[in-house]
Amino acid sequence: MSVSRRCLCCVKYLMFVFNLIFWLGGCGLFGVGVWLSFTQAAFSSLPLSFPSLSAANLLLVAGGITMVTGFLGCLGALKEQRCLLFMFFVILLLLVLTEVTLVLVIHIFSDKLDDKAQNDLKEGMKIYNSEPGLKKSWDNVQKMFKCCGVTDKKDWNEVLNGTLPSSCCSVGTDQCVDGWSEPCYHKAKQWLLDNIHSVLVFGVCIGVVQILALVFSMLMCCQILRAEKDLD
Repeated sequence: MSVSRRCLCCVKYLMFVFNLIFWLGGCGLFGVGVWLSFTQAAFSSLPLSFPSLSAANLLLVAGGITMVTGFLGCLGALKEQRCLLFMFFVILLLLVLTEVTLVLVIHIFSDKLDDKAQNDLKEGMKIYNSEPGLKKSWDNVQKMFKCCGVTDKKDWNEVLNGTLPSSCCSVGTDQCVDGWSEPCYHKAKQWLLDNIHSVLVFGVCIGVVQILALVFSMLMCCQILRAEKDLD
């Protein structure tokens, strides 16, 4: 076996291992997204700006794309196909750039995104009495987090003519006079932040694997070209 062929075999199996890890990581992200979707299914009628629902959708999309990309990389490595490897490299590069852009946008515009999300939720409150699905979702949120309103329990004043929904009180009564003081948006956001640390660590590990996969895919393409030249 020539030196170039031995190098190709080495890079091939390294590429396969990294992409297998990458694919398993995608399965993990997708699984967390599914779990979060089912956990927060009771809130499904709320706007998508609700923190936990947005996170669930983001994880589902990221996990699905990661799984498909990882599978493509594994197949390209095993088949030693430059076309598949190049396709894998392009898709993965776009994915990495999208992830970096998304993180930067969320970091830079976090205050504006928070304001928009809160305004969307307040607008949704206006149809609380006319939309049964939204009413049920709001009641579920307030009972689960022991909170009331979006940013303050007074958010309900205009909607319910100065009264509060029964779900704002610890005892579910038809007339809730003095509900929970904590706002739902901030409490839900804090719940998400408290439970996302392990996901972030997992995401950083996947990012490192993505970079290594990009490097190995290019190395493998170069080794395939070199091996083809040796055969000629």
